[in-house]
Amino acid sequence: MTRRTLAVVSAGLSQPSSTRLLADQLAAAARDELVRRGHEVELRTVELRDHAHDVVNNMLTGFPSAALREALDAVTGADGIVAVTPIFNASYNGLFKSFFDVVESGSLVDRPVLIAATGGTARHSLALEHALRPMFGYLRAVVVPTAVFAAPEDWSGGTADGALRGRILRAGAELADQVERRPPSTGPVDPFALTTDFAQLLGGREG
Repeated sequence: MTRRTLAVVSAGLSQPSSTRLLADQLAAAARDELVRRGHEVELRTVELRDHAHDVVNNMLTGFPSAALREALDAVTGADGIVAVTPIFNASYNGLFKSFFDVVESGSLVDRPVLIAATGGTARHSLALEHALRPMFGYLRAVVVPTAVFAAPEDWSGGTADGALRGRILRAGAELADQVERRPPSTGPVDPFALTTDFAQLLGGREG
């Protein structure tokens, strides 16, 4: 049985949060599909509101705290990522963007990502395509085709209604498919690791 890890990034600011609720349901859908295919799955949830001050400090100093380092490693070392943000002013919130700004360059290349968002009106759903998808495209991640947006009317008693539930299941299956196509992750990229030996740095010359 192959072991897989999914990082679940929630940028909700309130508690309880509809953003976290959507993130959990998407992660469960992807997990259940991978389990159905014979994989063992671990979910690693990163609640960004818990790291807000550390994210800002990292942007100012260039160094993450121990707690933020653990969160970054959970994301960059995962086989797949569920990334969910509330929509403010027609785009992702600042905490969501700032977190991915401090992720090491190149660490999300070819990483499957499921993007999703919540907002006060369905008109905000376009932010998934004009803000989130281009950002992860720039990071060279592989964004699954189905993006999921949830407005207040999509929830019924704290659970997804029929249409939203269908999108959650479809997106979860797409993430599972992309994860399964790739070898298991070997863990987070070491930002200080040498990718070129000294002989190559010297142009192949010795002495």
